[in-house]
Amino acid sequence: MTNLGYGAGEPIAAVATALSPAAIGIVRTSGEGCVALVARLFSRPKALLAAGGNSLVYGWIVERGADGSIVRRIDEVMLGVYRKPRSFTGEEMVEIYCHGGIPVVKAVLALLLHSGFRQAERGEFTFRAYINGKSDLTKAEAVREIIDSKTDASRGRAAGRLTGALHEKIDSIKRDVTDLLASIEVAVEYPEDEETIADSFDVDALARLQEELETLLAGWKTERLYQEGAKLVLAGRTNAGKSSLFNALLKEDRSIVSDVEGTTRDYLENMLSFDGIPVRIFDTAGIRQTDDPVEGQGVLRTRALAGEADLLLYLVDSTKGLSSEDEAFLAASDTPAVLVWNKCDREESLPLPTPASGGTWSRSVRVSAKTGQGMGDLTACVKDFLTAGASTDGSAVALGSGRQRDAVAAACERLAHAVRTARTGELGLDAVVQDLEDALDSLGEITGEVTSDDVLESIFSTFCVGK
Repeated sequence: MTNLGYGAGEPIAAVATALSPAAIGIVRTSGEGCVALVARLFSRPKALLAAGGNSLVYGWIVERGADGSIVRRIDEVMLGVYRKPRSFTGEEMVEIYCHGGIPVVKAVLALLLHSGFRQAERGEFTFRAYINGKSDLTKAEAVREIIDSKTDASRGRAAGRLTGALHEKIDSIKRDVTDLLASIEVAVEYPEDEETIADSFDVDALARLQEELETLLAGWKTERLYQEGAKLVLAGRTNAGKSSLFNALLKEDRSIVSDVEGTTRDYLENMLSFDGIPVRIFDTAGIRQTDDPVEGQGVLRTRALAGEADLLLYLVDSTKGLSSEDEAFLAASDTPAVLVWNKCDREESLPLPTPASGGTWSRSVRVSAKTGQGMGDLTACVKDFLTAGASTDGSAVALGSGRQRDAVAAACERLAHAVRTARTGELGLDAVVQDLEDALDSLGEITGEVTSDDVLESIFSTFCVGK
């Protein structure tokens, strides 16, 4: 961890809230003797030194002269006192709750840094919680997930991992693998006969553990979707209602709506939630042949964005129906598409076409961007496509990072090999033992029991300062 400059136990300090005007700002400290160090800067040092863990003390952060007298009052504060090991980091901690003005927060931090504290590195508080046994890597990564969550659903799924559900699941599998390994090693070390060795462990139990890991792997696609989101592009001919639908989804007048063809000449984008799934959605220029060079550039950008999308929402004015231009665009696109049959509130709306075998869109939905009709069906259609039928309730234990996915995949591969070896008897039980030991190493990487410095640096360096 030398690249990050993490220390062990030395007093550190950092601003834990955003540097922007607010009612309250928090400056966090941790490390050996940090309570005594803060006491030197506090108007009531004896009260702070005598405070028990998990308590609050009122007073002022002050600057003192050489004789110990108060030279300057910085801010009126509350101090949260935490005694080891009952703190977030497992060390002594003091959190300073001051007024949230930027100059105030900076002044408090500057005073700490001139009084024996070092500026904390990114993620150093969480790293100390990890090395002091207050957290494991699955919980540490869940903290980062919650900070980065884009929807309430993604936050909730990460919160499940923060409670320790994933750690408990992995720990349970490890215990079962360890028990199987122990029974095999006893039989190998003290064999009575070949039949005893052959029946020394339950191969079916090992296969069930492999299936549990496969279930975790299968759920990663959905978890990644809730973390990273998807890219949706609204496309279609001019005046199909793309900008109206864009505004209706955002519930604000973000895009200009006009009956004049070619009004949208460049794309607009925004973030929104499709029933908990974070989505970047793009409103694009209408598809048509045009001599206007500016509008022509917009059409080219529409085609480029459509090619990069996870899903294309192709709008058609249902009073006009599908044109050869629509069908040509869809046929030329490799992006999965939902046919959005817009303006279905009008009497002259045509019936929704059914895609023929090998058609250019796989799903279709009737909507009215003007009245909101069919918007729920559109949301459900998009969600169903993006999740591909996977469970989305968030109640199941699931992986939270690509690192965890890779480690589970490695463990699953070793268990699968062990099952094949045990059932065929080709390589002997020594090979099974090696497979199980390798699987345990991979599972240990998930929680942090077996982890290199490079992996730790990769995880904690992505945290913000103060966390």
